[in-house]
Amino acid sequence: MGAQAALYHHYGIGKYELPEKCFGVYTHEVLEQNENLVRGFDDYFMAPHSRYTDIDYQKLVNHPELKVLAQSDQAGVLIAASVDGKRIMVTGHFEYDADTLGEEYRRDRERGINTQLPENYFPDDDPTKMPLHRWKSHCSLMFSNWLNYYVYQSTPYEWD
Repeated sequence: MGAQAALYHHYGIGKYELPEKCFGVYTHEVLEQNENLVRGFDDYFMAPHSRYTDIDYQKLVNHPELKVLAQSDQAGVLIAASVDGKRIMVTGHFEYDADTLGEEYRRDRERGINTQLPENYFPDDDPTKMPLHRWKSHCSLMFSNWLNYYVYQSTPYEWD
């Protein structure tokens, strides 16, 4: 996972294996309300996760060069950033379509992997029902904020 690799490479924060896959759509809380990357976010919002490893939350929040922008009690850190805003790490999968976790679940089951049903994903925990896409607006908003505040407004343009 790219965010975990970046946290290890740049800050020495390693990952550890989870007892079971973190797999589903979880509620996250915005911790830094005034941070431009999460500007306009609801206080609580949904985002999907699918991973077998995690990072130590305490090591991340205690690192002087990092801040946690959004986290979940069930899934851990979703968005972390360097204090200077030059590095942004997202551990979840905002980019997933509504059916991506379902496809992953069916693929794993067909391969004989005893994957649990993604949490908070299928209506009534029924894999025959189409899941709701409950993270699309926050995904769009985060990428729009990133382009606006971290790329466009911070890139010097000189017309010589």
